[in-house]
Amino acid sequence: MSTVRVLGLGDNIVDRFVDRGVEYPGGNAVNVAVFARQLGAEAAYLGVFGDDEHGRFVRQAIEDCGVDTSRSSVRPGPNGVTEIETVDGERRFLGWNEGGVTISDPVRLGEEDLRYVSGFSLVHSSAYSGVIPELPKLASTRVLRSYDLSSEPEFRTTGYLEAVGPWVDLALVSLGSLSRTETWAELRRIASHGPALVLGTQGDDGAVLFDGDAYYYSDAASVPGPFVDTMGCGDAYVSAFVVELLRSGWRRNARPSGAALHRSMRRAAQFAARQCTVEGAFGHGRAVDERARVASLPPLAAGEAG
Repeated sequence: MSTVRVLGLGDNIVDRFVDRGVEYPGGNAVNVAVFARQLGAEAAYLGVFGDDEHGRFVRQAIEDCGVDTSRSSVRPGPNGVTEIETVDGERRFLGWNEGGVTISDPVRLGEEDLRYVSGFSLVHSSAYSGVIPELPKLASTRVLRSYDLSSEPEFRTTGYLEAVGPWVDLALVSLGSLSRTETWAELRRIASHGPALVLGTQGDDGAVLFDGDAYYYSDAASVPGPFVDTMGCGDAYVSAFVVELLRSGWRRNARPSGAALHRSMRRAAQFAARQCTVEGAFGHGRAVDERARVASLPPLAAGEAG
């Protein structure tokens, strides 16, 4: 496969910044598809939109970015919405509507969907996509699979990793400020459940990757312009990492070379730093309707921050 093709599978969301009075389209699977397209790959998104105005808003923004959504579904119910504020450039999640139809009626892959998926180089999903039952189905295809475990410990329990790990080639995890020894141990533990590559991001401390034998390190790059916030930076990192690695020849059951891993991590750090200058995940913001401001969403429970 000479052309790099990336599919985002699962979550989409409207990120409502209450401190700005602006809402943006987003979602881990959506962001990775959009960023891959910005990096020159062909990209598509397969998921579920609510049949409300928020669902139409997100879908239109994705398509305006050149990402195909033709295999996605529209289902009765609300699209996912989160409420966020920024404190010193860092996101603080305030409330959400439990992911809307993405979680209550998530995407399920039929035979035609699997044939469609098999035409991609890589499919990316996340802990917020409701697709764990679909992961074993992807094993019947040759497509590479990446999965974002986010930062919450509930997505790194033994039970969760046993359900996800055997079915993914690359696991992503946000490890915050863990020490180097703790980071090594956590990456190795995740890898023991199946992923050939485990990539941990640590914000200003850069990123660490474990390929089953060795650890690789990447420093954070300098932000090339006025800093806005960190929204989408992790998604930008993984997007650039997988696109660069795919261009180096990464395929199922073929371990990338150390040189390719180092090069991909450097490219990812640069792209993630650029993301810090972008409002929202990929722009396309609009003013929040005053009715939406009044009707605040239910607060996040412990462990639900994305």
